[in-house]
Amino acid sequence: MDKVSLVVQPRDTTGSRSARRMRGAGLIPGVLYGHGKHATLIAIDPHDLRLALSGEAGRHAVLDVTIEGHKRAHKAIVKDVQHDAVRAAVTHIDLQEIRLDEVIETTVSVRFEGECKGVKAGGLLEEAIREVTVRGKVTAIPEHLMLDITELALGHTAKVSELQVPEGLEIVDDPDAVLCSVIPPRGAGAEGEEEGGEEAAQAEPQIVGKAEGSED
Repeated sequence: MDKVSLVVQPRDTTGSRSARRMRGAGLIPGVLYGHGKHATLIAIDPHDLRLALSGEAGRHAVLDVTIEGHKRAHKAIVKDVQHDAVRAAVTHIDLQEIRLDEVIETTVSVRFEGECKGVKAGGLLEEAIREVTVRGKVTAIPEHLMLDITELALGHTAKVSELQVPEGLEIVDDPDAVLCSVIPPRGAGAEGEEEGGEEAAQAEPQIVGKAEGSED
């Protein structure tokens, strides 16, 4: 995992009103916690946060967090991020202090690689799960996990158990959970049912006309 520096500001007020003032001043309110310590209230410059998370590890980077006015850096990871539903801007962030040798649980995104056979045959790729929960040492957590879906045929599914994970990393989610599947083109089933219904409707009078006991 990448290790990058992030300088944050201390803050001493809580509550929604204080948070709104902070966001109005162009800062993101947040907390730094971990290892049984009291949570430290912090404020982060959005530009500094974007820069810190722009590396290869993305949101899973190990951050060397320094609070203004303090010399000691705290190694931490992003534990939770809240966004504004309309503007998609970050409204609050939780940083969790960690040790590099400790085992943690966190979520990583899943990326699908290749064009599957089923899509080439006219099917549609339906993605059911976009991230999974993993357990491992902090330094072993990747930004994402890749799944090669080239051989996925029409009507087939790919499950969590098919993901390849680095050594020392464990997926804690249900191994039988479906990540993605290749489904028939939308409307294909409905058209088939309509055609079948029309054929049945046309055939029905002939069958009735030949029933036993008919005057004909």
